[in-house]
Amino acid sequence: MRRSICICEPNHCLAAEVQTFKFIYTPATNLPKGAKIRFDIASRGRPIDWEVPKIQEKNKDNLIWAELPNGKSLVPKIVEKTEEFAPLFEFILLSEVKSGENFTIFLGSSLKTQEHGNRAQTIVQRRKPFYLYIDPRGKNDFKEQEVFHIDIKGNTLNNIRIITPSIVEKNKRFDVIVRFEDAYGNLTNNALENTLIELSYENLRENLNWKLFVPETGFINLPNLYFNEPGVYKIKLRNMKSEDVFYSAPIKCLVETPVTLFWGLLHGESEKFDSTENIESSLRFFRDEKALQFFATSPFESIEETTNEDWKLIGQQITEFNEDQRFNTFLGFQFFSKGSDEGLRQLVYFKENKPILRKKEAKTNTLKKLYQTTSPKDLLSIPCFTMGKGFETDFTNFQPDFERVVEIYNAWGSSECSDKEGNPRPISSPAKTGVQPIDSGSIVKALRNNCRFGFVAGGLDDRGIYESFYEEKQKQYSPGLTAILATAQTREALMLALQNRSCYATTGKRIILGFNIAGATMGSELSTKAKPGLAINRHISGYVAGTAPLKEVMIFRNGQPFKELEAKSYFFDFAVDDLESISKITLPASENKSPFIFYYLRVTQADGHMAWSSPIWVDHSEGSSTIAAVKKPKKKS
Repeated sequence: MRRSICICEPNHCLAAEVQTFKFIYTPATNLPKGAKIRFDIASRGRPIDWEVPKIQEKNKDNLIWAELPNGKSLVPKIVEKTEEFAPLFEFILLSEVKSGENFTIFLGSSLKTQEHGNRAQTIVQRRKPFYLYIDPRGKNDFKEQEVFHIDIKGNTLNNIRIITPSIVEKNKRFDVIVRFEDAYGNLTNNALENTLIELSYENLRENLNWKLFVPETGFINLPNLYFNEPGVYKIKLRNMKSEDVFYSAPIKCLVETPVTLFWGLLHGESEKFDSTENIESSLRFFRDEKALQFFATSPFESIEETTNEDWKLIGQQITEFNEDQRFNTFLGFQFFSKGSDEGLRQLVYFKENKPILRKKEAKTNTLKKLYQTTSPKDLLSIPCFTMGKGFETDFTNFQPDFERVVEIYNAWGSSECSDKEGNPRPISSPAKTGVQPIDSGSIVKALRNNCRFGFVAGGLDDRGIYESFYEEKQKQYSPGLTAILATAQTREALMLALQNRSCYATTGKRIILGFNIAGATMGSELSTKAKPGLAINRHISGYVAGTAPLKEVMIFRNGQPFKELEAKSYFFDFAVDDLESISKITLPASENKSPFIFYYLRVTQADGHMAWSSPIWVDHSEGSSTIAAVKKPKKKS
C-alpha cells in the first residue's frame, strides 16, 4: 500500500537560524478541490520557540504560503488554537492535488538573503515535529495526520561554561566539566577549524597550562584537578582564535571542611520544558544543562493542573533520576490556601512514592489539617512569595517543626522586607491587576516576631497563582538558586541540612558565603546561658566569594543594617565584634521564651546579583551575663 511522503528542505538547521524552509507533502491518494489542509508549527509562541510566521502579502519577511503542483500560490487563514499559543494555518485547495504530486508549504521569504526568512527555534532538538492535518472533504473532519521532522543543532561557539565545585579541600582532587555553548546555551562543536582553548587557574602559583580542542560532543570532563594552597580560585579558559576569555564561578579551597556546598532548586520551572507534561526532559535540563545537584518538583496540587496520572509519572521519574553524588531529586508540590494565615507553600517529601495532598479533600483542605496527617520527619513546608498581596503569609500560624526554611526570593521578587526598608528586588507590577507587595508578609517582620527559619530561593514559575503574571506585566527578575551546606550529596544529608537551616539563597549566581558567630554556622541557635561570653561580645566571622566585583556586603542585626564590610576584591574573609551590651539590643521575649537577637549576611554584587545567608540567633537568659564584682581590699591606715 502506497504511503504519503513528508520531506523537509533543509532537513536540519542551526538553532535560531534564519532562512526559508520548505515542507513538501506528496499524498498517497488524490486530494480534491476544496480539501482543507492545516499546518501546525507546534510552537507555544515563546521567544525560544519556532518563530510564528505571518500571512500579510505586502510583508516579504517571515511569511507562510503554499504552492500547488500547477505553480499557483495559496495564502492560508489563521485558525486559533485553544490549548497552545501559536495558531494553526489552514489552506483550502483551489485545484486537485493528485497522488504523487507535491503540495509545498513555505516558511520564510522570497528574498534570497540571510537576513530575511523564518527563524528556527533556539533550542536544540532532534526530529522537531511539524504537523499536517488533512480533511479531504472540506468539512472540518481532520482525521488524517502527517508529520515532518527537522533536526536543530547547536549554532556557532559563543560561550564556554565551566562547571566546578564551589568548596574543595586542600590537595583533594575534583572534576571540572567544560561546556562549549552557542549564544542560546546549547551544546555545540561548531567552532572555527583548529580552535584551541587554553586552560589556566587564576591566582595559581604553579605554572600549569593546558590546551583543549572543542570536542564533537560539545563538552569535556577534566578529572583530578586540585589546589595545594588554601584560597579562592577561578579557572580561566581563553579561546586562542578569538582571544575571548571565560572564567568559572569562584572555588573556595579550605584546609579542611566538614561540609560541601551543593546547588539546586526546591521550587522552580524550566523555561524550555513544562515539568508536568515533560518531566523527564525537565529533569535532564536541570541536571545536564543547568548543572544542578538537587531538584524538587513543584506542580500545583489541583486535579486540573496535576492529574493522578501526572503525579504517578512524576513520582516514577523522581525515583529514576535520583543518583547520589550526582543529582538528587525530591517529590514536591505547591499548596495554596487563600488567607494570610496560610498562603502559599512548597511541600517537599523526604521519601518517594508519597501521595499528592489535595485541597478538595476534607482531610487536607487546610494547612493545619495537612500537618496533622503528616510528620515533620516526612515533609518540609516552605512558605513562598510571602509578600505577594492576595497570596501572602503573615506567619501567625507559623509551624517551626515543618517550616524550617522560607523562600526569601524567586523570579517574581524578594519578600525580605518592604521597598522602604531597602528591598532591592521588590514584588511589583505596573498593571492594576498585577500583584503588589504587602508588609504583613515581610520575612524580616516574621524574624522579629521570633519565627526562625533559614533562607532558600525559588526559580521561575508560570503555573498556578503565577500563571497570569506575564499578561499582567509582573516585574520579573532572574531565577534564584538555593545553596545547601551538607556533609554529603545524598537525600538524607541534604534534608538534614535543610532541617538544620544550613543553607542560603542567591538570585541565580553561585556566590559563596560563610557566616559564623562564635564558631557556630548559619542557621544555628546560640544562648548566653550556654555561652555567657555572648552577652559581652558576639564574634562574627566568615567569607564571601562573588562571581563579579562586590558592591555591598552588609551584616544585618535584628533586620537593621549593623555593619557594612569593605570589599576590595571579589572575595575576602571578615571578622567583626559586636560589643554592644546584649540587654540593650535584644528583641522582646514571647510565650515564655528568652529575649533574642538575630544576624544575617546580605551580599550585593556590582552586576546586581545578591545572596542572603540564613540567620543565626542568640537567646539571652536573664542573669547569665552578670559578672561577680571583685571587691577591692581596704587600704591599711
